[in-house]
Amino acid sequence: MFPLPGCCWSDTDLKGARGRQQRRKLFLLQGWRDAAERQLAAVNAAITSLEAQMQRDETRD
Repeated sequence: MFPLPGCCWSDTDLKGARGRQQRRKLFLLQGWRDAAERQLAAVNAAITSLEAQMQRDETRD
């Protein structure tokens, strides 16, 4: 069905394809990491805000 590597593709074509695949994977993983970091920053900000509110409420009583 598909030609076997070596009959139509050179080693440089395969290395180039592997490099492109690795760059796409790296881009995808970096995007996931960035999204996770944004979510973590939002959670940390919410925790800090809630702790400040709780401390403020304790001092009012």
